[in-house]
Amino acid sequence: MIDSGRLLDEIAEAAREAGEAIIRIVRQGFEVEAKRDSSPVTDADRAAEAIILAALARATPGVPVIAEEEVAAGRIPAHEDTYFLVDPLDGTKEFVRGGDDYTVNIGLIEHGAPALGVVFAPATGRLYGGSSTGGAWMDEGSGRHEIRTRPRGRQLTAVASRSHLNQATVDYLNSAVGMCDYVAIGSSLKFCILAEGKADIYPRASPTSEWDTAAGHAVLIAAGGLVDGSDGMPLRYGKRAFINRAFVATSGWKAPRLDRFLEPFAGGGDLPEGV
Repeated sequence: MIDSGRLLDEIAEAAREAGEAIIRIVRQGFEVEAKRDSSPVTDADRAAEAIILAALARATPGVPVIAEEEVAAGRIPAHEDTYFLVDPLDGTKEFVRGGDDYTVNIGLIEHGAPALGVVFAPATGRLYGGSSTGGAWMDEGSGRHEIRTRPRGRQLTAVASRSHLNQATVDYLNSAVGMCDYVAIGSSLKFCILAEGKADIYPRASPTSEWDTAAGHAVLIAAGGLVDGSDGMPLRYGKRAFINRAFVATSGWKAPRLDRFLEPFAGGGDLPEGV
């Protein structure tokens, strides 16, 4: 059995250590490379991932870790119902542009659902954590305090991706909630804004990788939120190629289905449409 409280403390420390390495590399300067899928990768991604992999090996020996850069290199460990999903630097595009809204994400999956996770924003020092058994919290450097989602009000605020806002998202929001305020931000911080009670809905009408969402999903669920796939069912993990087709996250209320707003998706390679 995994002691979720102890593990959350240990992965929180790992995320902080990885974030400190990222900040050191920012100060030194770094080169940007393109991966096979044309997405950017830097020395900061690799350094942060190495720190996290070593920390998880110490904390939970034998639990598989599926990490973004390891997968990009073709190293995917055999895994069953319990494993980690790691994005060592989520929001690399914003990071490369000099923005602050990038994060370190570590999430634990059990039986297809996020059991616990941490999200750390190195540029601001904000650390978010949560588990299915212990609630959600935020630490800005002076200790943890509990966070909760807010009740749905008459005027809603939507969180939108800074880099991936598309027409399908706009059309969905117009249909689902009508006129609303917007907050644009990168990385998994969108989940955390909902978890803090500062927004109400975050629809994503384009594909993401499971390591992009697992940690933020865990924090939001622990704070009282919901994350549904495009079919209106709870978003699950362990899909082929670790791809989420689309999802809608809310502060706890059931949002309309997203699937009818999506464009056809071939998935790439042998991935089925609608994965």
